[in-house]
Formats: sequence, C-alpha cells, structure tokens
Amino acid sequence: MAQITINGTSYDFTKGEKILEVALRHDVEIPHYCYHPSMSIPASCRICLAEVAMPNPKSGKLETMGQLKPTCQTDCSDGMVVTTDSPRSMANQKSVMEFLLINHPVDCPVCDKAGECYLQDYSHEYGRGQSRFLEEKVKNPKKDIGPNILLYSDRCIMCTRCVRFTREVTGTDELMVDGRGDREMIDIFPGKPLDNPLAGNVVDLCPVGALLDKEFLFQQRVWFLTKTPSIDGITASGDNIFVEHNDGRMHRIKPRTNMDVNTWWITDEVRHGWKHVHSESRIRMPRVKGMEAFDASTAAHAWKAGIAKAQGTLANAINNKQKTAVLISPMLSCEDAFELGSWVLALDPKAELAVGPIPFHGENRTFKAGFTIYAEKAPNARGVRRVLEALNTQRGGGTVHDYAAFLAALRAKAFGAAVITGNYPSDWVTPELRDAAMTTQIVLIDTLENPLCNIAECVLPGATWTEKGGTFENAKNRLQAFERAIEPIDFVKAELQIGADLRAGFDGRAARPITAEASRAAMAAVPGLACFATEVHVPDLSFEQSSDMQFAEL
Repeated sequence: MAQITINGTSYDFTKGEKILEVALRHDVEIPHYCYHPSMSIPASCRICLAEVAMPNPKSGKLETMGQLKPTCQTDCSDGMVVTTDSPRSMANQKSVMEFLLINHPVDCPVCDKAGECYLQDYSHEYGRGQSRFLEEKVKNPKKDIGPNILLYSDRCIMCTRCVRFTREVTGTDELMVDGRGDREMIDIFPGKPLDNPLAGNVVDLCPVGALLDKEFLFQQRVWFLTKTPSIDGITASGDNIFVEHNDGRMHRIKPRTNMDVNTWWITDEVRHGWKHVHSESRIRMPRVKGMEAFDASTAAHAWKAGIAKAQGTLANAINNKQKTAVLISPMLSCEDAFELGSWVLALDPKAELAVGPIPFHGENRTFKAGFTIYAEKAPNARGVRRVLEALNTQRGGGTVHDYAAFLAALRAKAFGAAVITGNYPSDWVTPELRDAAMTTQIVLIDTLENPLCNIAECVLPGATWTEKGGTFENAKNRLQAFERAIEPIDFVKAELQIGADLRAGFDGRAARPITAEASRAAMAAVPGLACFATEVHVPDLSFEQSSDMQFAEL
C-alpha cells in the first residue's frame, strides 16, 4: 500500500487523501484553522504549511518541493516525506501566529472560548514568546447577527469556516466576507440575520472566540464542565451530543461527531431544547390524592405511599373486573417502556398497551449538504412500540394502540384505571385528554406540571433523559444507548427505576436499584427484543471528560 512519512513515521493512505487528513486520522497534530472535513479547502490560514519532499523519479533521491506546502490542500503521494517541525516549517508557524495576533485583543480572561481556543493553544505551542507589535491594535465592533449568536469581529482570524458553512452545508448564505485585504470582515447580508435552524454550529466551528452563543455567554468556564456522551432526547433524529454540566446542572449541549447519524452538526432545537430539565415547573416529589404534601424530610415515605397508591389503583380496577391500560410516552427510553409495561402486565395480563402522542412540527427539511431535520419531535416512538409489541407477543397477543385509539377508549370510559406517562419538554396535556381522564382513576408518571396532576390518584416524578441512562431508536431505526449526565434533581426517579420499584412492590420484594444495562439484558431474553443484546450502539465512555479544575476550600 502507498505510504507517506510525516515527521519520521510512515503511514498508509488512500488515493485522494490530503496530508492533513492522514495526520489527523493518526492523531498527529498539524496546526490548522481554516480546514474542516465537511467543507471546501481554501488553505487561507497558512499555519499548516510544511516542508514536503518527493523522491526524484529518475534518481530516487528525495528532493524538497521548493516552497512550503499547505498540508490541508496537498494530495498524498507514495514516498512523500513531510516535515512539520523543520526550521522552515516552525519559522512559518511562528510568523503566522504573530500575524494573527497583531490586532487580536488580549482578552482571554473574559472570552468564552478560553480553554478550547485554537488560537490560545497554538500560540502557546507554536507562537513566539512575546509580541514584537508595539502599535495600537485595530478595534472592530461587536455585532448581534442573529437570535442566538454574537460576532466579536476583533477576535476574528478570517478562517471563513462560518461563511463556508452557510454556503456549503446549509445553503442559506447569511454570512459573507465584506471588504478586501486588511479591511476584510465577516458580516451578515443586510436584512438577512443568521437564523437558520443549524446556525448554532458556527459557534462550534469558530476556532477562536469570534462567534459566541448568547445563552452560554459568561455562564461557565469550559474547564469546570464535565462532558458526557449522550443522544438527543427531544427529536427523532438521534443526534449524538455531549451534555456539558457542572455541579449537577446542565449548561450547554454540543454536537458529538457520528458520520452515520448527524455527522458534525446538531440543530439549534437540540442545542437549546434542554431548558425544561431545570424548569421551575418540574414535579419534584410524589403526590398522593387525599394525603398532605410531602417535603424533603418525608421523601422516603412519599415514594412508599406513591408506589402503594399506584399498585392499589390498578388492583382496585382489576378486582372490580374493569379494564386497565398504560400509555407509554415516546419520550421515554426502551428500558423505561419495558419496566413499566412489564409491571402493568404482571398486575393485569389483559391490560391495554398504547404509545403516547407523537409530536410533529412542520415537515422534514433536508439542507444542501444532506443534513435532515425531522418533523417528528419524539426520540423513541419506534423503540417504545417495538418493546410494547414484544411484550404483547410474550403474553399471547394483543394490539398496541396509538394515542388516538387510547384517547377514544378513555372518552368512552373503557378503563377503570390507566397509567399515563409524559416526559415531554413542555405541557402536553390537551383539554380533550384532561376531560377524558376525569372519569378514570389515573396514575401519572411525568416530569412537568400539567392538568392531570390535579386529578390523578397519585403523581410519580420521572427523570429527563439527561438524568438517566437508556436507549432510543431514531427515525432510521438505529438503537443508540446514552449515559446519565447529571443526578436526578431533588426526589425524582428514572422511569425504569419506578417500574422496577412497582414490580418489586407487586412481588412483595424490596425494591432494587436497576441500571439501563441490566434492563437491556432482561429485554434481550424476550422474543423480538434480542436486538438489545446485539444492535445497540453504546457510546465510547472514553469520550467523557471530567472537569479540569476543582474548587478547594482554603
């Protein structure tokens, strides 16, 4: 196979690969700003220039190719020798860094990019020890260029990643290069703010602190954040993400590269759609009709009373020869669905199973580079249905109803008791559902306050996807596991744990802690669910990065 040598080490390459691509694939650092694998290569930043030699076809002797070559743009050739740490290459790196820093403000202490800034890192690694520039720096204005994004023009190094993104990935063309030479600036076209549904990705693309997220501005230092690999929990796309958090609180969501799902991007909807996790409207404690409100000192009793009430509500209906039902939300994980469904069927093998309402907003939208935003706004409708159908088959048959059929049956007073789950990012209960539920004994498992809380026999507080582990099946039927990022707030529990507690109560056993992995193992033994042992894509936990710094009391 053809080989290239980079800094004394030989690597295989495929035809058409660039020098920088081979280096990145083998974790060899070559500094770069303007290059990104998803977009065209302008070779404008010039810091990746390196000394390149090729064997003379006649003599076989290595000959340097004259000028330094941009490694991002130069195709690999068999026998090519690349040196990024030669005196010429290093002199170029220092010169480029000095040039880029001429007018760059020394505002690292207040810049949100500090700690993950290429300019900061490369200045330390490849720059000069001190600046020779004595003149006054040129100052450019800060600009509000969209609903979520600020542009700090004086920090911009004109890598043009953001401009190419709006031209080549989204095809929306909001950004441009205005001016020429030393007057060049990034700007929006007049009357065209940067507000496309993928706009937030330019913040991730920016190698310096020129483009910033308004919501994250001055909120946290990145070295205090822990990054946990996760999956988008509010849409059907299954985007791979990092949940970044500190001290039990989420602060932002960033994309996690997966070429089979979301490539390098996430939507602004996913990026900013987690605020309900820390909403003041969270249900934080079990409630039981007819009992006084519980507080922190009686939390353990609250859960015992809630579990007992849920058990009793279904048992009363069964004893009265009435039908029971369970509505499993498509916002829940496969493990949640399995544990709750198994509990209901253990109590009542004839219980009706149904999938909760699946939100749709607009139509699917595919952008220029192929990234698709799905109209379906539920992360696990297919996974929940898969689990419930398998449980139906295991018990000997039955139908998994959709929400419309469940609501019609509820209106017709077909059930003596029903378990209803929510976990939507906003109040999802319609007047139709509230009115239909008035004549049925309801066990509610949910995360946010809603009208059903006032009529339910008991309310059990569930956890958002960031507070538990589990598996989602996305719109392309890909099963993807995710990890718990933060501890459940206050006294809430993961729905799979609630299901396990309810089953333990039914069997007369003590409740047991349960993990998503243990639940998946039990699921895999059920006919039709063997895929949970063989097809689940589990995140590489080496991805998880803990905080670089800790507070210490003196």
